[in-house]
Amino acid sequence: MENVLTKYETRRLNWFAGLGLAILAWPALATTTALEKQSFLHPEQRHENIGELVTQFVQKSHYNHVAVDDALSSEVLDLYIESLDRNRMLLLQGDIEYFDSYRYELDDIVKSKPLDPVFEMYEVYQTRMRERLEYALSLLETEPDYSIDESYQFDRSEQPWAQSSAELDEIWRKRVKNDALNLALEEEPWEKIQEVLTKRYKGYLRRLNQTKNEDVFERFMNSFVHALDPHSSYLSPRNAEEYRMQMSLSYFGIGASLQTEDEYVKIAGIIPGGPAAIDGSLQPEDRITGVGQGLDAEIVDVIGWRLDDVVDLIRGPADSVVRLEIIPANSLPGSPKQFIDLTRGQVKLEEQAAKSEIVTVPRDGREWSIGVIEVPSFYRDYRALSNGDKNYTSTTKDVKRLIAELEDEGIDGLVIDLRGNGGGHLTEATALSGLFIDNGPVVQLRNSNGRISRLDDPDPVARVAYNGPLAVLVDRYSASASEIFAAAIQDYARGVIIGQQTFGKGTVQNLYSLDQYLRSNDDKGFGQLTLTIGKYYRVTGESTQHRGVNPDIALPSHINADLIGESVRDTALPWDTVATTRFRAGKPLASTIESLTVSHTERAKNDPNFQFQIELIEAAEEMTAQKTVSLSKEKRRSKHEQDLQRRLDRENQRRTALNLEPVESLDDIEPDDIPDILLDQAAGIVTDLATLREIGMKPPQAAQANP
Repeated sequence: MENVLTKYETRRLNWFAGLGLAILAWPALATTTALEKQSFLHPEQRHENIGELVTQFVQKSHYNHVAVDDALSSEVLDLYIESLDRNRMLLLQGDIEYFDSYRYELDDIVKSKPLDPVFEMYEVYQTRMRERLEYALSLLETEPDYSIDESYQFDRSEQPWAQSSAELDEIWRKRVKNDALNLALEEEPWEKIQEVLTKRYKGYLRRLNQTKNEDVFERFMNSFVHALDPHSSYLSPRNAEEYRMQMSLSYFGIGASLQTEDEYVKIAGIIPGGPAAIDGSLQPEDRITGVGQGLDAEIVDVIGWRLDDVVDLIRGPADSVVRLEIIPANSLPGSPKQFIDLTRGQVKLEEQAAKSEIVTVPRDGREWSIGVIEVPSFYRDYRALSNGDKNYTSTTKDVKRLIAELEDEGIDGLVIDLRGNGGGHLTEATALSGLFIDNGPVVQLRNSNGRISRLDDPDPVARVAYNGPLAVLVDRYSASASEIFAAAIQDYARGVIIGQQTFGKGTVQNLYSLDQYLRSNDDKGFGQLTLTIGKYYRVTGESTQHRGVNPDIALPSHINADLIGESVRDTALPWDTVATTRFRAGKPLASTIESLTVSHTERAKNDPNFQFQIELIEAAEEMTAQKTVSLSKEKRRSKHEQDLQRRLDRENQRRTALNLEPVESLDDIEPDDIPDILLDQAAGIVTDLATLREIGMKPPQAAQANP
């Protein structure tokens, strides 16, 4: 142990010697302040115990039985560095070289050795962050010159590490200028800009100084388990309690899951049945920049805040209003902020329930009625079920009831809308599949020991709730249980899958409360571990992991598949196959799908709404591809005005084509004016399917007479 510590300490001293040389280039005041504020963080014995226990779980229980060796250590180091400085705006190349000396030792450290190197690397990050923030504060003494034609590269994730502090100075000069310009474009005076940014940067420093040992350890442990796969995770005792609170729905909030990315808190997901889901304005990947308590309250700037502090600010009494200032997903830095007012409330099971409507499709002089059932999640009220309540709420029971109601209305076809459905109870996915297929297997499950089990339609009676024309509408956020259902419908040739390639989350996780395995003399606790222990496979033997479910008929979507989904995650488990299980599929739909695709393509060419959707997606993709923004106030304002005008022109072109009155401003557009373009397209395709079925049911001569 002594030799190990000596080796670590030698490396640390060598790095600080290098740091001392770098300090000479800094203004004395800024450097002294930074070092004086440096907090002392250190590993605790309990962290070593947790690391050893997690390692045992990883080796014994993870789906891949991962070897904790040098190869894994290298991946962990890269992820740890990324967690510290994903955008490469803090650390120097010399720091990375210092970190690299531990590249093949982290596996040994997490198994049984002191975690000092992990904390030392964090200490380097802390020092660099303090240096940057002190420098940023010094820049606020003088108002930037917004007339200079220069640009700021806000995405540096693929750029080389800076070689010197002087190089970082230039990067941060532009970053601070961009922060100031964002406020200047809102016509804020320089004094106000100074005040806002000073408060923001000092807030960074304050929160940096509030870092606890537990925070550093949690960050590292997540780098460790994320190297296995994206869905394995470690939660500290505090965050484990937070998770349990969310699962119990014992708090009042907005019904959204949050995560940090760089200095922003962003929306990771919308919880079905919550205030955000009901309102519909907040979307995944939106970034929260400010929070206010009430409609007229002052907006608190939360850029750079700790996640738990932002969560505490968003929560509040039931029925109270929280105002969120957000930057919409895929927007460039400096894009106009939007304000969303949400009434806090409890996420209620009944609000997650499936809902139905009827979409009318005019076609060939006839009004076709297409039933739509929106399924926000796969839910089941286990509490009511365990209490013996036969009227317990579940996805399958609700959908079955809605199908009966829709058939009483005389629908010609049905769309099951799974857009945004991130999954839920597996039992409900299999049971819902059973409403549309005769009894048989729905999904296969392979565990970490290689054993394959099969989950069948739980209803042993060969009967279906609906046998008419059917489509399933999916998008990139359709995941897990949604993919199981969509895959079953596709594999059994029971219906047509429409939309976007699904998320690709085909893995199974188990949660381990570490308090059950470790004893402590204090009340701190040990947190919890979520570990991937299995994979789902279709009845055909193909995995839903990584690839998801490919639609039979693709529709354009505003969700960027290059940014969202399992396939964009470096540590995602691969797609693979197992043996096909025995199942009885319906008549192949290949020729039918070909016919539907031709009809849809021709119809879409002349659909103003569809073409409008494509133009919006192209504009969003163009914006996402940009890595830099101008720091010229004139150019930024001009570009913003041009973007607004283009959006207005596109909207009015759509309205003119539909014989609607044009609008003078985007603010004049009412929510009811915005169509659900993808749903309309899906309803049109189901109408085609119903037409084909109707023709097929006619006598041959009649079918020939009406080609």
